[in-house]
Amino acid sequence: MSRPHRSLTSTSDTNRREHRRSTPNLDGQSTPIYSLVGTIATGVTALAIGEVLSRPEPFSAVPFTSVVVLTGLAALLNRVMARDRQQLKDAREVAETVQRAVLPTLPDRIGPLDVAVRYRAAEKEAAIGGDLYAIRPTPHGVRLLIADVRGKGLGAVRTVNALLGAFREAARLPELTAMVDCLEERAQEFKAEEGSAESFTTAVIVAVSADGSELHMVNLGHPAPLLVQGGRARPLDPAVPSLPLGLGDLGRPRVPVERYPLPPGATLVLFTDGLVEARDRNGTFYDPVPFLSRPLPSSPGAVLDDLLDDLARHTGGPLGDDAALMAVTRRQNASENG
Repeated sequence: MSRPHRSLTSTSDTNRREHRRSTPNLDGQSTPIYSLVGTIATGVTALAIGEVLSRPEPFSAVPFTSVVVLTGLAALLNRVMARDRQQLKDAREVAETVQRAVLPTLPDRIGPLDVAVRYRAAEKEAAIGGDLYAIRPTPHGVRLLIADVRGKGLGAVRTVNALLGAFREAARLPELTAMVDCLEERAQEFKAEEGSAESFTTAVIVAVSADGSELHMVNLGHPAPLLVQGGRARPLDPAVPSLPLGLGDLGRPRVPVERYPLPPGATLVLFTDGLVEARDRNGTFYDPVPFLSRPLPSSPGAVLDDLLDDLARHTGGPLGDDAALMAVTRRQNASENG
């Protein structure tokens, strides 16, 4: 699955809003309408109202007992739901912390590029995801990787670690096709070690030239990155689809390498499918192209933050899948290297 990440909405604010709702939230977890004190106070109020309305005749013991029993049950259910919700919240936080610990910390500048990454964990599950990213400076230019391992949990984390290690070795190779071969070999070895014949990983691997002027890209079944320049976001779709990593044994031909110019000030935005598969309440998938086709900040970090804010407005709630994002901007002064 950098510097501290800014949440789509703060955890405490989200919990406070959901605590006041009377309907289940978007991730299917039941939420108490009131606090424990509020629940008991409601029962006491009901008793007091019953006593007042029953005058001048004494309040019947049957409704009195019923209200007391119902109040006790409501208080018990309140505590059970609150405890379960806290346990799930804690598990989610642990999963996201582990995920971020696995992923490398990236500098803000590498060569002619400004760099930013963001990671958002899914809210509906407390499992560690398989989204990953990496970037490496080499004598041949800067190498980028963004990928999404099929599945969740410790198996996905082990695959992430294996691929990150393989990428560190492969990044030194001068050709992208050789890098893909190296990563595919490691993916096949890991499948054999784990005994998971169905494991695969979608990925985009990018080589940025030493001066930052050109991108060489291989897309292995992954969502197409977006090239943002001059108020326009353009998907860099591969001309020929390629199989994900781990499926090369099915007979993948030599992967095609796409080439694109990267003008000064242009930004390349890469992401996993948790971004584009996020839905609104009507089931409409999120499309980042309209938002990125407008005036944007020059900082790639600010671009990703604004994009995630727009995503939050679209979904109106938590994400259904993990999302990793990376943005690299070629600085206006291409000769300025970090």
